[in-house]
Amino acid sequence: MSVLGTLIGLLILISIAIYLFIEWQYRQRPGNDLELTATDWNLDTFEPAHYAISLDTIFTNRTRTLEIFVPEVTVDYQLLSSGSTEGIAVKTEVIPQHEDFPARPDSYWFAYIVKTGKSTQAKIKVDLTGADLTLLKSLWLKVNYITYGPEGRIPKTGHLIVPLKFPKPEAANNWRENSVAQVLPVPTHLLTNLDDTIEIVKHYVKPYAQPGDIVTIGETPVAIMQGRLRHPDTVNPGWLAKRLCYYFMPTSSLATACGMQTLIDVSGPWQVAYAFAVGAVAKVFGKPGMFYQLAGEQARLIDDVTGTLPPFDQFIVLGPAHSQRLVDQIYQETGLKAAIVDVNDLKAVKILAATANTDQRLIVQALIDNPAGNADEQTPVVLIRPKA
Repeated sequence: MSVLGTLIGLLILISIAIYLFIEWQYRQRPGNDLELTATDWNLDTFEPAHYAISLDTIFTNRTRTLEIFVPEVTVDYQLLSSGSTEGIAVKTEVIPQHEDFPARPDSYWFAYIVKTGKSTQAKIKVDLTGADLTLLKSLWLKVNYITYGPEGRIPKTGHLIVPLKFPKPEAANNWRENSVAQVLPVPTHLLTNLDDTIEIVKHYVKPYAQPGDIVTIGETPVAIMQGRLRHPDTVNPGWLAKRLCYYFMPTSSLATACGMQTLIDVSGPWQVAYAFAVGAVAKVFGKPGMFYQLAGEQARLIDDVTGTLPPFDQFIVLGPAHSQRLVDQIYQETGLKAAIVDVNDLKAVKILAATANTDQRLIVQALIDNPAGNADEQTPVVLIRPKA
């Protein structure tokens, strides 16, 4: 009987081990990992009663060993305007541009296989007509596509936001003066995941800059331009996120399951759990803030929904990536010293990265009154001209 009991025990242990191994392997596999991004966009027509927009997009299979099917692609849209959108007609079209299959005359999207590590392309066209389109601010395109693969048939959505309002050149002539510098909040169009930070500096800031000036850019606009944003629909909160989020203040970006899960996805569950445990103990002994020191840089930088301008108020926005590399590139390509900053109306200025030999104390003093604003000023860039 003891031998039989031992065998049964071994079989149970072996079964558990096999189950855990299979489950571990399953969690390591990427599943239907097909990502949509835009590579270019154009305003082909920009007249008061007619806008024609075209975007080049790419579907990339990010798995190493799996083929992913794309059987369906459709486009929804949301117009953002300072006035009514009634009477505006919108027509969307998705034109497949597969390397080995010509597009059909009727623009029908036929099921297509994206091979391992490969990609395929599509052009999206949007035509807007109306009596007066000049009040439109931006166009939010929701590209809905079906992925068909090892995890079955899974719907996904790619979000592309096109600016439709652009500041006039004379708008950037509002220099202000404080004790250490002159500062110029620079108006831009709504910066989106279709923009490039260096090109924005060249286009909007360079015409007003002089040698010795410092260009500062808000960390959230930089992150948005880098595509570091996630719609809550794409976040799947796990056990840890659903429980830890209850311990944070309601105003914290980590006080929702999706916000917390976004941090876990970046920093890893073990680091976040460790930071929470140590932070809880430290708080009992009168040392608050340890969680944010231990959970990784993104713990302080993540903005949950409502954290920025529409339509990005519907997204979770992470902090920017490779900040030091970016400010160095700005200096190399424009000759301007640069800094990426996080500034608010509470006279708090945090510098995430700055060009070498930049006077960071001067930046803090110049930005202490938050000249960029925290509302809808749409001046994410501030040019600082130090006093002699």
